Amino acid sequence: MSGRTLLVTGGTGFVMSVLGRLWLEADPQASLVVLDAAPLDRAAERYFAPVAPRLRVVVADVTRPQEWQSALADAAITHVVHGATITPLSRGTADEARREPEAENPGRIIDVNVMGTVALLEWARSRATVERFLYVSSGAVYKHHGPDRVGEPLPEDGYVMPRRLYGISKLASELITERYGELFGLSTAAVRPSSVYGTMDRVTASRNFRHVPHRIAHLALAGAQSVRVNTLDAVGDYIHVEDVARAIIALLQAPRLRYSAYNVALGATASIAEIVAWAAEKVPGFRAELVPPEHAELLQDPQLKDGMWGAYDISRLRAETGWTPRPMREALHAYMDWIVAERDAEREAGIIGDPPLASIGKDLKGVPPSRRN
Repeated sequence: MSGRTLLVTGGTGFVMSVLGRLWLEADPQASLVVLDAAPLDRAAERYFAPVAPRLRVVVADVTRPQEWQSALADAAITHVVHGATITPLSRGTADEARREPEAENPGRIIDVNVMGTVALLEWARSRATVERFLYVSSGAVYKHHGPDRVGEPLPEDGYVMPRRLYGISKLASELITERYGELFGLSTAAVRPSSVYGTMDRVTASRNFRHVPHRIAHLALAGAQSVRVNTLDAVGDYIHVEDVARAIIALLQAPRLRYSAYNVALGATASIAEIVAWAAEKVPGFRAELVPPEHAELLQDPQLKDGMWGAYDISRLRAETGWTPRPMREALHAYMDWIVAERDAEREAGIIGDPPLASIGKDLKGVPPSRRN
């Protein structure tokens, strides 16, 4: 990887910022170019500070190549990870469950999530230095049910049937990316993360959803005695963002890619009860309190246990790259340690209410139409 340059779209946000930093930490000779409609916020500036000399940020809308093509003209980009997206998820509380965020600006969702991909692929196919193009898709492409044999993890092949614009746009971009690779001899693949939490998860202009582990960890560390839930049995395949980033880097480094799509997940589900218990190991006394749905801070549907909501099959990625995620208990504890360290850094800097620690417990969300990255 030495001396290679990675272009990441959406790199000032959540998952892609972590990917960018881990790429730079893995090789002191590597470089990173971030293309994002938003500049680095204060949280991102602090996060990238140790590797800032090898980072370049281009602020532009990915759907408007005239704004960014000239800025990339002199960059010898060798690898591309396209993660820029609009994630129109319901906040999921009892009140917000009545709201359909996709109805607010459906054209913009399609424009960014599909035509943004086309714009970047058009650019990449004309660049002789680009060796690999990875598209960051989502588990939202899957059905709500499957596989056919109960208890098996969800494989990449089959069971794909998105019903909402987010998942539809993700699947369309997967197929477009694959076809561009075939047409122009470009090494391409898509990654499908399950429910991602962890380092740098905060509200941004394109994403304001936080998964169950995020909310439980923040509430526990904020001093709450309990989290009000409507069920202890709801589950999810939750994966730490740093494990996602390591998986993507492994695919970028692989000599060749055998498949067009790869699940990136824990490969197992965890329940609310388990996550609360693990958080209580760090914050003794923290517990879950069962309440009616209308009073729940954490509103989840315990019936959603398979399909996109269940465990994902990660054998394809593991076999091809050797990657494996950390156990969730270990990853959650590492995330809680990071939250504490970040909070301390904010206090030292005299920052109040700076993301990702702002509004802890004030904007809790439950089951959205799609819980993906």
